[in-house]
Amino acid sequence: MKKYVLRSLVICLLAVYSSCTKDDYKNDGGVSKAEVNMTTYDYLKSNPQFSELVKLIDKAGLKDVYNGNVTLFAVNNYGVDDWVSAKKEKKVVELNDENITYTIDSVPVSQYKDSLLMYLFKGKITRDSMNTTGKLYTSLLGTIPNVSFEMKLRRDYSTYSGYLDYVDYVTFIKVRGSRDDEIADQSTIPEDSTDMSVDVQTSGIITTNGVIHVLSSSHRLFFNTEPLADN
Repeated sequence: MKKYVLRSLVICLLAVYSSCTKDDYKNDGGVSKAEVNMTTYDYLKSNPQFSELVKLIDKAGLKDVYNGNVTLFAVNNYGVDDWVSAKKEKKVVELNDENITYTIDSVPVSQYKDSLLMYLFKGKITRDSMNTTGKLYTSLLGTIPNVSFEMKLRRDYSTYSGYLDYVDYVTFIKVRGSRDDEIADQSTIPEDSTDMSVDVQTSGIITTNGVIHVLSSSHRLFFNTEPLADN
């Protein structure tokens, strides 16, 4: 019992301590409550950390979808801004012009409207329904050839050594082909086929219509890995 209390206390203290950096465990623009008396869309719109995501939702006309009976893995402004920067760099190379003006409004809606659905899942999926084994889910984007999405608890034994036995992080994984953890020799997996995972920094925000899990600020929208623009 004493160790359980210590675990809870340490997690709370560390979350507060690290609340001001880009890679925070908890960096959602405010203190998270287990339940909020507003829809998923309204919660995002009320939080400045998601202003860029809301722009994309509005331009794509997906407000009603986000307000359905869904679980959302939310990408904050860092992830959206880096995605836009990568799109700009691609255009810079295409036009051979480093001085172009390229903003979130420059991206055609057709390039992200459907893709936004990969972060939405039918029903309310909370941390309590996850485990360290993991489970595959189909997003609202539907079946994607050679791609699926996994939710699991990533058990970390090292982070709080001396105070806790372990800490479980909610993790969202884009599985490319077979699950990496089911392959005996993972060194044989081609780089372009390795799974892409991201931890959740704030989990289990219960809205009036669904659940929100906020992804780490290090995650770029759509798991994009293309080069960023210089400015």
